Formats: sequence, structure tokens, C-alpha cells
Amino acid sequence: MIELKNKKEIELMREGGRKLFSITEIVKKRAEPGITTGKLEELAKDLIFKEGAEPSFLGYKGFPAAICTSVNETVVHGIPSERKLKKGDILSIDLGIEWKGYHTDMAVTFPIGEIDEKKKKLLSVTEKALKKGIAKAKRGNRLGDIGYAIESYVRSRGFVVVEGLCGHGIGREVHQAPQILNTGKPGKGMKIEEGFVFCIEPMVTLKKPGIKHTKSGIKTKNPSAHFEHTVAIVDGNPEILTRE
Repeated sequence: MIELKNKKEIELMREGGRKLFSITEIVKKRAEPGITTGKLEELAKDLIFKEGAEPSFLGYKGFPAAICTSVNETVVHGIPSERKLKKGDILSIDLGIEWKGYHTDMAVTFPIGEIDEKKKKLLSVTEKALKKGIAKAKRGNRLGDIGYAIESYVRSRGFVVVEGLCGHGIGREVHQAPQILNTGKPGKGMKIEEGFVFCIEPMVTLKKPGIKHTKSGIKTKNPSAHFEHTVAIVDGNPEILTRE
């Protein structure tokens, strides 16, 4: 069942989204060569609690941390540890918070120091794919329009969407129906309605899109990137809630 949100609920999620964006920006700025992903976890938790919010991921299905820190070939669900970041790495940070009973969720991938041109292009393409998916999230369109916009753009730039991973609805639970696939056919799938709130999150890799589940995260065969926003359908159009 799809949980449509009213204006009051979306406003609470908007408040939470602004807090989440601010927290993510601070953590991102601290992610420099030599720092451990565990230190970023400590920082994120402190910031979340200072905002009066709760971490959405901590304890969720047994996940042991407040944030996901996924480095290079780890595309999602990377567990913070004593691993030190080094120049040339790419780091994906995925955060979720609960604010006044409602969750918001976002992710960003960025370089640690200087990275090669292929990784730069990977990050640029993935972020642009998110924007293209969001642009199709309009009342009356269908979920297949979002997935098609993402996948067709990614493939046109010589990359591939990671298989088996997707976005999701969000609200009183961090993961709700429906699934928001990063593939699809135009005009197919569930119709988008006023009050939908969901997370669009393309995950993209260089080639060979298969995944491997490990104790330290979900890995691909090559470096991968992940960008995500929580989006609400307001007055028929997409509004990004996880921003300033």
C-alpha cells in the first residue's frame, strides 16, 4: 500500500530534509585523506543527536551504524571502520534521519583528493542521472519514466546501472512501497500521484554491473557511485526535500 502524505507531513519531512542536508555537508567536508570512516560515523551521530533527530539506519535490519560509508567498489551499505581514506578514493556517504516521526534519506559520492578522469566522469554521470530521474517525477507520469530516464542517460555515457538495487518510498518508515527502479520503460509502471514521497537513487558503475554481498557492504567489480534525494510530489511537480 502506498502512503500518500498531506501538506503537514511533507512540511515535517521538509524540515528533516534540511537538517539531513546540513549534516551531510559537514560530514563531507571532514572526509579528507587520513581520516577513518569510523571518525565520520562518530561525527555524523553527534550532529544527528544535536539536531534532536534520530539516525534512521542504526539498528535497521541489524545495520550497526548511523551512516553508510562506501569506498570505491563498495556501492552501498559500507560499514564505518578503522579504514583510512586516501587520495584517489571515491567515498559514498548515505545518511537517513528520523525527525518528528518521519524519515528522510540522501546520498552523495565525492572524491578524496585528486581522482582520475574516469572516476570524475562516473560521479558526474551518476549525479546527472539523478537529476534526470527527478525531472520525470511528475504527477501523471509513471515510475517507468523515472527508471528509463536514469538508465538511458547512464548507458548513453558509457556506464551501467548497478543491478538489483533501487530507490523506495519513505515516510514513517525509512523504506516503504513502492520500489523506484533505475531501469524502466516509458509509460509503464505505477502512476505518480500528488503526495507521493520517495527516494530516487541511481547507483552506477563502470561496467559489469553484478553485485556481491559482503560483511562490509555491497560490492561491484569496479568503482561505483551513488546519489540520492528524498523527493515529494507537490502541486504536481517534484520537490527535493533533502536540500538547504
